[in-house]
Amino acid sequence: MTIKIAIDGPAGAGKSTIAKKLADLLGYIYIDTGSMYRAVTYKVLKENIDINDENEVYSKIVNSNIYFEKNKIFLDNIDITDEIRKPYINDHVSNISKIKKIREILVKKQQDMAFKNNVVMDGRDIGSVVLPDAQYKFFLTASLSVRAKRRYNELKSKKFNVEYDKVLKEIQERDINDSTRDIAPLIISKDAIVIDTSDLTIDEVINKIYKIIKENEN
Repeated sequence: MTIKIAIDGPAGAGKSTIAKKLADLLGYIYIDTGSMYRAVTYKVLKENIDINDENEVYSKIVNSNIYFEKNKIFLDNIDITDEIRKPYINDHVSNISKIKKIREILVKKQQDMAFKNNVVMDGRDIGSVVLPDAQYKFFLTASLSVRAKRRYNELKSKKFNVEYDKVLKEIQERDINDSTRDIAPLIISKDAIVIDTSDLTIDEVINKIYKIIKENEN
């Protein structure tokens, strides 16, 4: 049986950074499900796919080769790691991730990855939908202002021309969309351990999670 670690939480809570470092520490495969939805968003926009045509969505996405290699994400053998972090992807990913057919396709891909490997998987519905049988479930959160500041600093460090107020508004809207959507909304699984990262460093959060996992093994 493979080991599955689910890390959920809202935008800007630190999921990706923490999950990636935790996976490296444990020697597991890191699966960034948010990047997979961004990859699909990129493909939908690039190829002008009609998201209202379920047959077209299915045929285009189900045959897409999305995979991770050395903490980079590839779509049909093209490295799109940097491209999917651009603001125009941010503007559309939430709406596209609500499409039932897309979620069904990606959830199946994610479950197949976890069936074959020990994984640390992060997203918004990992513990509740994708890996309900995960041995470890964590829900990371932080105050809205802290999350907005983190995302703003991340974008600025990548030389994007952004304004803090706009980033704050986008995260507020993302929170509402993620928590109120009909399909796989952002929720805290009953058996998840909640960690508020607002006043914690990345290393402090990782050490906290790592300690819980190791204590459970003994």
